[in-house]
Parts: sequence; C-alpha cells; structure tokens
Amino acid sequence: MPDLTIPADRVDAVVTALDASDALAGIGRRDGLNLRVLKVGEEFGEAAQALIGACGQNPRKGVTHTYGDVRAELYDVALTALVAAASLHADWADEFGEHVWAKTSRVVEAVDRA
Repeated sequence: MPDLTIPADRVDAVVTALDASDALAGIGRRDGLNLRVLKVGEEFGEAAQALIGACGQNPRKGVTHTYGDVRAELYDVALTALVAAASLHADWADEFGEHVWAKTSRVVEAVDRA
C-alpha cells in the first residue's frame, strides 16, 4: 500500500509559489486568499463535469470521461482546498489531521450505532 501521508511540505511549497506569483501580478494578500478559495469551486465544477461525462448524461456529447477522470478531478479539489487552507494557517497540517480524525470518528461511530 502506498504511503498516504499528505506531503505537507509540497502543499507549503505551492503556497509559497502562489504568494510569489500573486506579488508579481500585483494581487494583494486578501485577494490572493479569496481567489484560492474560489479556485476550490472551479475545481469542483471540473469534477462535476467529469461525473456528468462519465455517466454519459448529456445525450449530445455522450460518454466523455471515465471514473478515473472523476477521481483525478476530486483529488484536484482536495489539493486545492488544502492549499487554500494552508494559505490561511501555518499549522494547517496538524489542524487538518485533528479535523479528519474528529469528522471521521463521528461518521464511523454513527454507523456503528445504527
């Protein structure tokens, strides 16, 4: 099984690169953060488009994507969300780990009780 540890250093490297890119483009800190959150929505739209394409829901287009494409787009959504969160808080990785533990525990416990 592959190592499922999130490479926090790579996420942090993207934050640093985007900060530098924003500065070069004259994008202020607040606008840069806002755009990173909006990018999550853009990536979600691509995941939705891939799902529609995998289902062949659009009769004019037919099947245009695979479920592998859907997974790849969902990974992009997750990565984009982590970059946005990391842009807001330096200790994001520990905070995220705690958040995942808390949320997943609640779901697992609820299903176990059912």
